Amino acid sequence: MVEQSAEPPKPDRPLKVALLGCGVVGSEVVRLLVEHQADFAARVGAPLELAGIAVRRGGRHRDVPVDPALFTTDAQALVRRTDIDLVVEVIGGIEPARSLILAALDNGASVVTANKALLAEDGATLFAAAEKRGTDLYYEASVGGAIPLIRPLRESLAGDRVRRVLGIVNGTTNFVLDRMDTEGTSFAEALEEAQELGYAEADPTADVEGFDAAAKAAILASLAFHTRVLASDVHREGITQVSSVDVESARAMGCVVKLLAIAELAADGTGVGVRVHPAMIPREHPLASVRGAYNAVFVESAAAGQLMFYGAGAGGSPTASAVLGDLVTVARNRVQGVRGAAASTYAQLEVHPMGETPTRYHISLDVYDRAGVLASVANAFSRHGVSIQTVRQEGRGADAQLVVVTHQAPDRALTATVEELEDLDSVREVTSVMRVEGLGDR
Repeated sequence: MVEQSAEPPKPDRPLKVALLGCGVVGSEVVRLLVEHQADFAARVGAPLELAGIAVRRGGRHRDVPVDPALFTTDAQALVRRTDIDLVVEVIGGIEPARSLILAALDNGASVVTANKALLAEDGATLFAAAEKRGTDLYYEASVGGAIPLIRPLRESLAGDRVRRVLGIVNGTTNFVLDRMDTEGTSFAEALEEAQELGYAEADPTADVEGFDAAAKAAILASLAFHTRVLASDVHREGITQVSSVDVESARAMGCVVKLLAIAELAADGTGVGVRVHPAMIPREHPLASVRGAYNAVFVESAAAGQLMFYGAGAGGSPTASAVLGDLVTVARNRVQGVRGAAASTYAQLEVHPMGETPTRYHISLDVYDRAGVLASVANAFSRHGVSIQTVRQEGRGADAQLVVVTHQAPDRALTATVEELEDLDSVREVTSVMRVEGLGDR
């Protein structure tokens, strides 16, 4: 669906592009724009001309094939130039990115961004500004790198009813958990390897604490359920507490541990739940085979059924590919004098708190090996209305280990059950608690 936009430029003149940021992604965008300029001109219907590159520090040598005179440290002046048609933002963060995008939109430029954090925090302001000026705001690169996710949810599935989105959307954490599973390394060792390979930053907090995945989950949920979801609405847990014991417990029950972003429609259709946390999933589940730093998103909808999108979720080239795909689209819209499909938030469903979300737990307990212990544990589950699916006990002298997998129950009931188990005289220690996804009714 497209809308008529402002008077389009004549196809015989180049469309001028301003680039904000020239780091790993930005430099790759420049390289591809220069190397394939004839192809882009043919796809768009007009040449794309790089008119300026805003950087934080001037005077530095940058290994990109352009005239150094294109670099500027005055990003505001660049986006406010009257000849700029298209703005690409790849600097990240909230400010100055928000102010620069708003200035570009106000100036009538179409914008392409990869800024997941900004979209998850204040996307409504940006979309409203684009709507007001009748320009495009595209953001395919904000989730999943080169994996096409935004457009399928916004356009291809617009006639369907999405019920659930379940995905691995952070390559760093997937690499770490994969190494813990396949190589038996500790969390610290796996993270150090990820940093050495360039998959993790020197400060990996945004990845390992789930902030990056939560921002992406908010964007996916907003699109899937036509409801404004902010990063602050997303229940978030990282992987720093995942231990070798958790990984071994998952293996024993035929599962693997993944950091999952989950957005799902409530059973009655009146609300949505959005969460990011580590979980055990069966090894036969499609997401269990996603290895290394790759990403994958599993979409379940009423008519299309189950769909899976898989690929490289980060890195300069994959992200630049998504950025340039959007750039070609908004440039083509510009030439044709139309505006692309806007993000729809007509539903405005309630975002349910995590406590109301149906989940199931895998719980490992060290208990005293004596009569009545299993009964006292079972009673704790019963008092909170939590049904036990399986229980396994292994004796170890005077002690024993109990491993319990529950049926689905509200998360607050499961949390209350764990708290009671920790206080039981018969329980020495609750050694592992992790949610379980993808088991179905088995």
